Amino acid sequence: MTIEVLVADDHAIIRDGLRKILADTEDLVVAGEACNGNQTLDKVRERDWGLVVLDLSMQGRNGLELIKLIKAERAKLPILVFSMHPEEQYALRALRVGAAGYLSKDDDGDLLLPAMRKVAAGGTFFSTRVAELLVMQQITRHDDNLPHTRLSDREYEIFTRIVRGISLTEIANELSLSIKTVSTHKSHILAKMEMSNQIDLVRYAIEHQLLDVRQG
Repeated sequence: MTIEVLVADDHAIIRDGLRKILADTEDLVVAGEACNGNQTLDKVRERDWGLVVLDLSMQGRNGLELIKLIKAERAKLPILVFSMHPEEQYALRALRVGAAGYLSKDDDGDLLLPAMRKVAAGGTFFSTRVAELLVMQQITRHDDNLPHTRLSDREYEIFTRIVRGISLTEIANELSLSIKTVSTHKSHILAKMEMSNQIDLVRYAIEHQLLDVRQG
């Protein structure tokens, strides 16, 4: 039985690459593509899919919110996150809101097909690093959580953009929010993390490996 895959990624080179990789398999095929969050939701609503391979950073609906919306439309649809974001940033949150697997684009390429097959079959897939993070979460679950874990998913998405130096206006445009809403979220972030300013947030992100300098 062929697994029909929806590839949701805003980079054409990634979509083309996945299409070529799956063309050499007998059990997986790219049956649909989406280049932004809204288009992804439209595709999900159109028909049944065997698997969604999802990037977290697209225009329109994106990230953790998009996973929640997909699961609200089709609760049993398997989602494999295939993201540029390192595991420390989003893996645990993505799994918590409904993704069945998380693979960084920097991981070994040989992991991609096994990850897709396992998630499509109803299993879960995560790298050794994600497994380590899950263990650490279990060990510390009775202790005081780190400040960034107090943030809601939306606050965390804004936090990761603030520490990368993205302006509030750009964040508002990217997440389809008003500047006032983003500013309010920033205030809540500072309050929850008990920090005074953006510099404190950047220092914290660097210290806890939550800032990926490759993203600019």
